[in-house]
Amino acid sequence: MERNALQKLIDWNNNKRKKPMIVWGARQVGKTYLVQEIFAETYYKDNYIYVDCKKEDEIRDFCSETANAEKIIEYISLLKGKQINENTLLIFDEVQECPNIISSLKYFCQDFREIPVIATGSMVRIKLQRETHKRGSKENDKFLFPVGKINQMTVYPMTFDEFLMNSNKMLYNTIKKAYESKTSLSVKIHDLAMEQVYKYLLVGGMPEAVDAYIDSENLFEPREILKALYDNYFSDMDLYQASQEAVLRSRTLFRNIYRELNKESKNFSPGLIEEKSKTRDFATSIQWLTMAHVVNQSFQLKEHITMPLMPDNESNFRLFLGDIGMFSHQSGINAASFISGKRENTLSGIFFENFVANELIAKEHKLFYWRGKASAEIEFIIESDNKLYPIDVKKGRGTLNSLEKFSNHNKFEYAIKVSKNNYGYNAEQKLLTIPFYFIPFAAKDLADGTMAI
Repeated sequence: MERNALQKLIDWNNNKRKKPMIVWGARQVGKTYLVQEIFAETYYKDNYIYVDCKKEDEIRDFCSETANAEKIIEYISLLKGKQINENTLLIFDEVQECPNIISSLKYFCQDFREIPVIATGSMVRIKLQRETHKRGSKENDKFLFPVGKINQMTVYPMTFDEFLMNSNKMLYNTIKKAYESKTSLSVKIHDLAMEQVYKYLLVGGMPEAVDAYIDSENLFEPREILKALYDNYFSDMDLYQASQEAVLRSRTLFRNIYRELNKESKNFSPGLIEEKSKTRDFATSIQWLTMAHVVNQSFQLKEHITMPLMPDNESNFRLFLGDIGMFSHQSGINAASFISGKRENTLSGIFFENFVANELIAKEHKLFYWRGKASAEIEFIIESDNKLYPIDVKKGRGTLNSLEKFSNHNKFEYAIKVSKNNYGYNAEQKLLTIPFYFIPFAAKDLADGTMAI
């Protein structure tokens, strides 16, 4: 399947001063497929070495004992029977099973920079943090992260444009062309595009679920896969956390994301999860879930906003699930709700908010929202090219009361309303309306500082 992240690997590979690359990302988001099946098979065909640190015990054990890049290169070359040089891509997968490999990247960078190296794994940051903060460890024994000696990128679940790119390339091209030309789609094609948005809300962006949807052309199999992946995330919490209490809190927090958002105030409320608990009781769990890219955190801004954006109070925040398909699964809503004619009344606005949050995160935006007095609220505030862009997410038409209150305190380039409505711009209100299927492209323009009307 096609992935946008491939271009980042191509750019890295073409850089003469590239450093070893670490590919971060949650479980099952397609890191290995991207690195090995797409990138390595295309650009290093028959000239790459893939090491699975979970399965290949000999290499894992050897690398656990040394961070010496020269020794690692010699050992793997002899074991695999293939010379490692500047034309050989070396891939270390599942490196959370051997954190010492991350240490060795410093020496790959210093002594063998000409050799392209990629390391990837799902729980790397979690394992590294535990290695760094081990109780009783001497300072010299603690893990040292190779700061300044690596390149980094994060792979996320497939965004809506990637979903469409693989399931209906012709419709994807039509939508992309309309966005780039700043024109609205005809009513029939707009409705067709929105149908795909609703299916994506149900299937989500986990590659295995998307692949099953494309192959089977039904929604049942992807839902079964999502259930299994959801359960696997629970298992991970048991493997990588220090105490049983932390495991239980993380699991409880994870399974209550939908419930937290599906209330009048979407702000995180610890008492809803555990009676008489406080936000600080869940601090470790929140850190674990965000570091693992399972959950995305959005911080509250109040009244007058200054740049760069900073949380007013880190105790006021919201949590979104990293994959909209898992969010839909967690909600317990019937799958028919996403494809029935009555879905407008069935689906709450939080499905669309979680969807937009994930599209923004996938383009490396930090998440913030704005709360004014009374019930005034803007779902997302984006800073781009030193300009503010409030983003209002409406499943229906909605009102502009919150935007008017926001404008009383803040100057902004123009507001972006993301909804099921077609494309349009109101110069008097400084309001750009884009349909949900345009948000992946708008998120990229905002990230690149190239947003234009």
